[in-house]
Amino acid sequence: MNSYPKEYFYKKIVAAKLYIDKCYAENIDVENIAVEAHFSKFDFIRQFKNTYGRTPYNYLKQIRLNKASELLKSPEITVSEVCFSVGYDSLSSFSGLFKKEFGIPPKEFQNKHHQRAESISSKPLNHIPGCFAENKGWKKSNFEEVE
Repeated sequence: MNSYPKEYFYKKIVAAKLYIDKCYAENIDVENIAVEAHFSKFDFIRQFKNTYGRTPYNYLKQIRLNKASELLKSPEITVSEVCFSVGYDSLSSFSGLFKKEFGIPPKEFQNKHHQRAESISSKPLNHIPGCFAENKGWKKSNFEEVE
């Protein structure tokens, strides 16, 4: 029978998650995190998944891809720079994971974001949601950009 309260183990799992949040760009080894949290590797993975609904690896992947999508919104950074800055060593594996998560390759994601930003900047009225305009009693014809 385990003499430690559940809170002790929960705090260890939370600390491991916070470590992943902080060090996502580093070469994170689940086995080392498990040892630091005083779990076996497999018990740690099971406890992490029970707590957060995904394995530590899947959680790390999600953190990295979300950070990558934010970085790709900047026109000054290349896809390769994003790949390496979020902790991936292979551009092809990063691109494949990104496409699987977001439905399009990272470069296309970056291009679409920049095109949308330019469109919003040049014709902001075209980007007011119809439901908002309708709620205010505005007609879509009021939104024609005057040049």
